[in-house]
Amino acid sequence: MGYVHILRDFASPHEGRPRTVRIYTPAAYDTSPGRSFPVLYMHDGQNVFAHPESALFDTWCANLTLERLVAERQAEPWLIVAVDSTHERLSEYSPWDEPRSNVAAGAAPYVRFLVDTLMPYIERTYRVRHGPEWTATMGASMGGLISLHLGRTHPEQFGRIGALSPSVMWGWNRMFSEWSEHTRQWSRIYLDAGTTETVDPVGYVMRYGEATRDFHRHLQSLGYADHELRLVLEPGGEHHERDWQRRLPEAMRWLLE
Repeated sequence: MGYVHILRDFASPHEGRPRTVRIYTPAAYDTSPGRSFPVLYMHDGQNVFAHPESALFDTWCANLTLERLVAERQAEPWLIVAVDSTHERLSEYSPWDEPRSNVAAGAAPYVRFLVDTLMPYIERTYRVRHGPEWTATMGASMGGLISLHLGRTHPEQFGRIGALSPSVMWGWNRMFSEWSEHTRQWSRIYLDAGTTETVDPVGYVMRYGEATRDFHRHLQSLGYADHELRLVLEPGGEHHERDWQRRLPEAMRWLLE
Protein backbone atom coordinates (compact mmCIF):
# COMPACT_ATOMS: atom_id res chain seq x y z
CA MET A 1 0.00 0.00 0.00
CA GLY A 2 1.09 3.55 -0.69
CA TYR A 3 1.17 6.39 1.79
CA VAL A 4 -0.48 9.83 1.81
CA HIS A 5 1.56 12.52 3.58
CA ILE A 6 -0.16 15.85 4.30
CA LEU A 7 1.83 19.09 4.38
CA ARG A 8 -0.15 21.81 6.12
CA ASP A 9 0.73 25.50 5.90
CA PHE A 10 2.98 24.95 2.88
CA ALA A 11 4.17 28.46 1.98
CA SER A 12 2.90 29.98 -1.27
CA PRO A 13 4.80 33.27 -1.56
CA HIS A 14 3.21 34.12 -4.91
CA GLU A 15 -0.25 33.98 -3.35
CA GLY A 16 0.65 35.39 0.05
CA ARG A 17 -1.01 32.52 1.92
CA PRO A 18 -0.23 28.91 2.83
CA ARG A 19 -1.53 25.84 1.02
CA THR A 20 -2.33 22.29 2.06
CA VAL A 21 -0.48 19.76 -0.12
CA ARG A 22 -1.15 16.01 -0.06
CA ILE A 23 1.55 13.72 -1.43
CA TYR A 24 0.94 10.08 -2.27
CA THR A 25 3.98 7.84 -2.60
CA PRO A 26 3.37 4.34 -4.01
CA ALA A 27 4.58 1.23 -2.22
CA ALA A 28 7.34 0.84 -4.80
CA TYR A 29 8.84 4.14 -3.67
CA ASP A 30 9.98 2.44 -0.44
CA THR A 31 10.68 -1.03 -1.82
CA SER A 32 12.76 0.22 -4.79
CA PRO A 33 15.08 2.88 -3.32
CA GLY A 34 17.10 3.22 -6.51
CA ARG A 35 14.11 4.00 -8.68
CA SER A 36 12.75 7.38 -9.79
CA PHE A 37 9.06 7.98 -10.39
CA PRO A 38 6.84 10.11 -12.63
CA VAL A 39 4.61 12.70 -10.94
CA LEU A 40 0.93 13.57 -11.35
CA TYR A 41 -0.15 16.99 -10.01
CA MET A 42 -3.85 17.19 -9.15
CA HIS A 43 -6.13 20.04 -8.09
CA ASP A 44 -8.90 20.15 -5.46
CA GLY A 45 -6.59 18.02 -3.34
CA GLN A 46 -9.10 17.51 -0.54
CA ASN A 47 -11.22 15.49 -3.01
CA VAL A 48 -8.45 13.35 -4.49
CA PHE A 49 -7.58 10.53 -2.09
CA ALA A 50 -9.35 7.83 -0.14
CA HIS A 51 -8.04 9.01 3.22
CA PRO A 52 -9.54 9.81 6.65
CA GLU A 53 -8.57 13.48 6.27
CA SER A 54 -10.01 13.96 2.79
CA ALA A 55 -13.36 15.65 2.13
CA LEU A 56 -16.29 14.21 4.07
CA PHE A 57 -18.26 13.09 1.04
CA ASP A 58 -17.31 11.43 -2.27
CA THR A 59 -13.67 11.61 -3.36
CA TRP A 60 -11.84 10.40 -6.47
CA CYS A 61 -10.01 7.62 -4.55
CA ALA A 62 -7.07 8.23 -6.89
CA ASN A 63 -4.64 6.33 -4.67
CA LEU A 64 -6.78 3.18 -4.65
CA THR A 65 -7.43 3.42 -8.38
CA LEU A 66 -3.75 3.74 -9.23
CA GLU A 67 -2.80 0.89 -6.89
CA ARG A 68 -5.34 -1.36 -8.59
CA LEU A 69 -4.05 -0.45 -12.06
CA VAL A 70 -0.48 -1.12 -10.94
CA ALA A 71 -1.48 -4.50 -9.48
CA GLU A 72 -3.18 -5.36 -12.79
CA ARG A 73 -0.07 -4.21 -14.71
CA GLN A 74 -2.08 -1.56 -16.54
CA ALA A 75 -0.01 1.33 -15.17
CA GLU A 76 3.30 1.92 -13.45
CA PRO A 77 3.58 3.56 -10.02
CA TRP A 78 3.35 7.36 -9.95
CA LEU A 79 3.70 9.92 -7.21
CA ILE A 80 0.53 12.00 -6.88
CA VAL A 81 0.80 15.54 -5.55
CA ALA A 82 -2.61 17.04 -4.78
CA VAL A 83 -3.08 20.70 -3.85
CA ASP A 84 -6.16 21.70 -1.87
CA SER A 85 -8.35 24.43 -3.28
CA THR A 86 -9.61 27.30 -1.12
CA HIS A 87 -12.82 29.31 -0.74
CA GLU A 88 -11.56 31.36 -3.72
CA ARG A 89 -11.48 28.29 -5.95
CA LEU A 90 -13.26 29.78 -8.96
CA SER A 91 -10.85 32.69 -9.13
CA GLU A 92 -7.67 30.70 -8.43
CA TYR A 93 -8.50 28.31 -11.26
CA SER A 94 -9.53 31.12 -13.66
CA PRO A 95 -6.83 32.07 -16.19
CA TRP A 96 -9.09 34.92 -17.38
CA ASP A 97 -12.13 36.84 -16.20
CA GLU A 98 -15.60 35.36 -16.44
CA PRO A 99 -17.83 38.45 -16.72
CA ARG A 100 -21.07 36.44 -16.78
CA SER A 101 -20.31 35.28 -13.24
CA ASN A 102 -18.35 38.27 -11.95
CA VAL A 103 -15.30 36.05 -11.34
CA ALA A 104 -11.95 37.77 -11.76
CA ALA A 105 -8.92 35.93 -13.11
CA GLY A 106 -6.73 34.73 -10.25
CA ALA A 107 -4.86 31.76 -11.70
CA ALA A 108 -1.52 33.47 -12.34
CA PRO A 109 -0.30 33.33 -8.69
CA TYR A 110 -1.52 29.72 -8.36
CA VAL A 111 0.38 28.71 -11.51
CA ARG A 112 3.51 30.44 -10.22
CA PHE A 113 3.14 28.54 -6.93
CA LEU A 114 2.95 25.22 -8.77
CA VAL A 115 5.78 25.88 -11.19
CA ASP A 116 8.19 27.97 -9.11
CA THR A 117 7.63 26.68 -5.57
CA LEU A 118 5.91 23.32 -5.36
CA MET A 119 7.51 21.51 -8.31
CA PRO A 120 11.08 22.45 -7.26
CA TYR A 121 10.29 21.26 -3.73
CA ILE A 122 9.00 17.91 -5.00
CA GLU A 123 12.02 17.51 -7.27
CA ARG A 124 14.43 18.28 -4.39
CA THR A 125 12.68 16.07 -1.88
CA TYR A 126 11.58 13.01 -3.86
CA ARG A 127 13.12 10.75 -6.49
CA VAL A 128 11.24 11.88 -9.57
CA ARG A 129 11.65 11.73 -13.31
CA HIS A 130 11.87 14.94 -15.29
CA GLY A 131 10.39 16.12 -18.56
CA PRO A 132 6.90 16.37 -20.06
CA GLU A 133 6.65 12.62 -20.67
CA TRP A 134 6.87 12.02 -16.92
CA THR A 135 4.91 14.96 -15.53
CA ALA A 136 1.12 15.05 -15.59
CA THR A 137 -1.62 17.34 -14.31
CA MET A 138 -5.27 16.48 -13.81
CA GLY A 139 -8.45 18.02 -12.47
CA ALA A 140 -12.19 18.26 -12.95
CA SER A 141 -14.46 21.15 -13.88
CA MET A 142 -12.44 24.32 -13.17
CA GLY A 143 -9.63 21.97 -12.13
CA GLY A 144 -9.81 20.58 -15.66
CA LEU A 145 -9.57 24.09 -17.06
CA ILE A 146 -6.46 24.95 -15.03
CA SER A 147 -4.91 21.61 -16.05
CA LEU A 148 -5.37 22.50 -19.72
CA HIS A 149 -4.02 25.99 -19.04
CA LEU A 150 -0.88 24.50 -17.46
CA GLY A 151 -0.41 22.16 -20.41
CA ARG A 152 -0.76 25.01 -22.88
CA THR A 153 1.41 27.57 -21.09
CA HIS A 154 4.06 25.15 -19.74
CA PRO A 155 4.18 22.31 -22.28
CA GLU A 156 7.87 21.72 -21.59
CA GLN A 157 6.90 20.67 -18.06
CA PHE A 158 3.39 19.19 -18.26
CA GLY A 159 3.10 16.75 -21.14
CA ARG A 160 0.19 14.68 -19.84
CA ILE A 161 -3.08 16.51 -19.21
CA GLY A 162 -6.21 14.99 -17.71
CA ALA A 163 -9.25 17.26 -17.98
CA LEU A 164 -12.45 15.67 -16.65
CA SER A 165 -15.56 17.73 -17.36
CA PRO A 166 -13.31 20.73 -18.12
CA SER A 167 -14.84 24.21 -18.04
CA VAL A 168 -13.58 25.12 -21.50
CA MET A 169 -16.59 27.41 -22.00
CA TRP A 170 -15.29 29.70 -19.23
CA GLY A 171 -14.72 33.31 -20.25
CA TRP A 172 -16.77 33.04 -23.44
CA ASN A 173 -14.92 29.92 -24.68
CA ARG A 174 -11.57 31.63 -24.41
CA MET A 175 -9.60 28.38 -24.14
CA PHE A 176 -10.42 27.77 -27.80
CA SER A 177 -8.75 31.01 -28.92
CA GLU A 178 -5.88 30.75 -26.44
CA TRP A 179 -4.96 27.24 -27.58
CA SER A 180 -4.26 28.28 -31.14
CA GLU A 181 -1.53 25.84 -32.19
CA HIS A 182 0.10 22.53 -31.37
CA THR A 183 2.68 23.00 -28.63
CA ARG A 184 5.19 20.85 -30.57
CA GLN A 185 6.05 19.17 -27.29
CA TRP A 186 5.44 15.58 -26.22
CA SER A 187 1.69 15.52 -25.51
CA ARG A 188 -1.04 13.25 -24.22
CA ILE A 189 -4.40 14.89 -23.50
CA TYR A 190 -7.40 13.11 -21.98
CA LEU A 191 -10.84 14.80 -22.12
CA ASP A 192 -14.15 13.53 -20.83
CA ALA A 193 -17.63 14.62 -19.78
CA GLY A 194 -21.16 13.36 -19.54
CA THR A 195 -22.78 13.39 -22.98
CA THR A 196 -25.56 15.74 -21.82
CA GLU A 197 -23.86 17.03 -18.67
CA THR A 198 -24.95 20.54 -17.74
CA VAL A 199 -24.64 22.67 -14.62
CA ASP A 200 -25.67 26.21 -13.72
CA PRO A 201 -23.65 27.19 -10.63
CA VAL A 202 -22.79 30.77 -11.55
CA GLY A 203 -25.71 32.24 -13.46
CA TYR A 204 -25.57 30.59 -16.88
CA VAL A 205 -25.94 27.04 -18.17
CA MET A 206 -22.57 25.34 -18.76
CA ARG A 207 -22.98 22.53 -21.30
CA TYR A 208 -20.02 20.27 -20.59
CA GLY A 209 -20.75 17.47 -23.05
CA GLU A 210 -21.07 19.80 -26.03
CA ALA A 211 -18.14 22.01 -25.05
CA THR A 212 -15.77 19.10 -24.38
CA ARG A 213 -16.64 17.46 -27.69
CA ASP A 214 -16.09 20.76 -29.49
CA PHE A 215 -12.74 21.32 -27.78
CA HIS A 216 -11.61 17.83 -28.79
CA ARG A 217 -12.45 18.70 -32.40
CA HIS A 218 -10.61 21.99 -32.00
CA LEU A 219 -7.42 20.22 -30.87
CA GLN A 220 -7.75 17.77 -33.76
CA SER A 221 -7.93 20.73 -36.14
CA LEU A 222 -4.61 21.98 -34.70
CA GLY A 223 -2.90 18.73 -35.63
CA TYR A 224 -3.15 16.66 -32.45
CA ALA A 225 -3.18 13.02 -33.51
CA ASP A 226 -5.13 10.10 -32.09
CA HIS A 227 -2.18 8.88 -30.02
CA GLU A 228 -2.02 12.32 -28.36
CA LEU A 229 -5.70 12.86 -27.73
CA ARG A 230 -8.56 10.88 -26.20
CA LEU A 231 -12.22 11.83 -25.73
CA VAL A 232 -14.72 9.95 -23.54
CA LEU A 233 -18.36 11.05 -23.47
CA GLU A 234 -20.36 9.09 -20.91
CA PRO A 235 -24.14 8.75 -21.34
CA GLY A 236 -25.77 9.83 -18.10
CA GLY A 237 -22.57 11.30 -16.64
CA GLU A 238 -23.15 14.17 -14.24
CA HIS A 239 -21.06 16.94 -12.72
CA HIS A 240 -20.05 15.22 -9.50
CA GLU A 241 -17.08 13.56 -7.79
CA ARG A 242 -18.72 10.15 -7.98
CA ASP A 243 -18.84 10.44 -11.79
CA TRP A 244 -15.19 11.50 -11.99
CA GLN A 245 -14.30 8.67 -9.63
CA ARG A 246 -16.09 6.23 -11.94
CA ARG A 247 -14.25 7.46 -15.04
CA LEU A 248 -10.88 7.83 -13.32
CA PRO A 249 -9.63 4.27 -14.01
CA GLU A 250 -10.01 4.78 -17.76
CA ALA A 251 -8.51 8.26 -17.53
CA MET A 252 -5.46 7.03 -15.62
CA ARG A 253 -5.06 3.90 -17.73
CA TRP A 254 -4.77 5.93 -20.94
CA LEU A 255 -3.12 9.09 -19.63
CA LEU A 256 -0.39 7.44 -17.55
CA GLU A 257 0.46 4.43 -19.69
